[in-house]
Amino acid sequence: MVSTSDNVVEENHVTMAQPTISHDAHTGPAVSLRGIAKQFGDLTAVKDLDIDIRAGEFFSMLGPSGSGKTTVLRMIAGFEEPSAGQILLHGQDVTKAAPLDREVNTVFQDYALFPHLTIAENVAYGLKVRKADKAARTKLVGEALEQVQLSHLADRRPNQLSGGQRQRIALARALILRPKVLLLDEPLGALDKQLREQMQIELKQIQREVGITFIFVTHDQEEALTLSDRVAVFNNGKIEQVGAPREVYEFPQTEFVASFLGVTNLLSSDTSERLLGDARLHSLRPERVQLVDGSAGPDTDPGVVTVAGVVAETVYAGAHTRYLVDTEGLEGAPGVRFIVEKQNTHTPRAEPSVSRGDRVAVRFQRDHAMPIAASEPSRPAGETHDEVDPDIDASPMNVPIP
Repeated sequence: MVSTSDNVVEENHVTMAQPTISHDAHTGPAVSLRGIAKQFGDLTAVKDLDIDIRAGEFFSMLGPSGSGKTTVLRMIAGFEEPSAGQILLHGQDVTKAAPLDREVNTVFQDYALFPHLTIAENVAYGLKVRKADKAARTKLVGEALEQVQLSHLADRRPNQLSGGQRQRIALARALILRPKVLLLDEPLGALDKQLREQMQIELKQIQREVGITFIFVTHDQEEALTLSDRVAVFNNGKIEQVGAPREVYEFPQTEFVASFLGVTNLLSSDTSERLLGDARLHSLRPERVQLVDGSAGPDTDPGVVTVAGVVAETVYAGAHTRYLVDTEGLEGAPGVRFIVEKQNTHTPRAEPSVSRGDRVAVRFQRDHAMPIAASEPSRPAGETHDEVDPDIDASPMNVPIP
């Protein structure tokens, strides 16, 4: 349903209708979630969530399917109403406000472009709904297409564009309305790897240029690390950890964060006690482990742990090689399989120095093993509502299709 607000503002000499809730004077967080919960029948999709998202930051919500991240995004957008708690946009309560009465816009994974409109008409659609005059629309559409470097395609239709170009058009259409917060629901998920990596860089550059808050939903760990100022890792409807990408990767707080965000060696309490003298569960990243000659004796440095083993498998991955090493048990205890990653810095034509079946030893700094808390198992994706609701119209701005 189209908003009938009569509120208007002058912006760059352009007069157009605006959402009924305005936050221009607020200098605090762009989005605040206070005690947010979402119940679907007997299922709790989101549990007592509290988070502040800073103005102007690129904030990613990362987690597997069914973790609650998309449900949270849809509640911020106004497509779902929380079962409990408050949603504040720039300090004002919008928990009950309609999507069109919030200064947010959404970019969907399927782009939601109108196939019968030209690219310029797609980008201008939101302005037309808000009753901007034709001259203003022409000016702002030109600027938006220039920003995403697609001005030369203004007269084409969506089916004449590549996936990356369609994604940039969807982004231009969302940004032209000058939202205070832009919500992105796995917008790069349909792109191939090379194009997705290219779009990640472009998306981050555009976010810096426009300076508005981006809230990005993804299940891709590398994507979250590449794009984000901060990452919130979701599991079972709650946030297990939030922080800068390096902080969350290097210093995971829980078993789930350590294993979901990249690859890790999870050392059980028994293994940790034998190797580290600390019975807590630990995470040890593969790049922190070295392969050394199997004939090397125990290390004399008390800060270093060395364990003998046999290479069970090697996996060549281009820039690095991953080794799976089965170590020998200590004092009659069973051995442990370690994952070791080594950058391929050798001469390209040189043969690998380590092969399957070789006797080696793994070595690592004791303080590189991070103590972590145990996590409850992730619930199956089919048991959640963390997917797009087919009853919610995913067209631009959730307004009637022209």
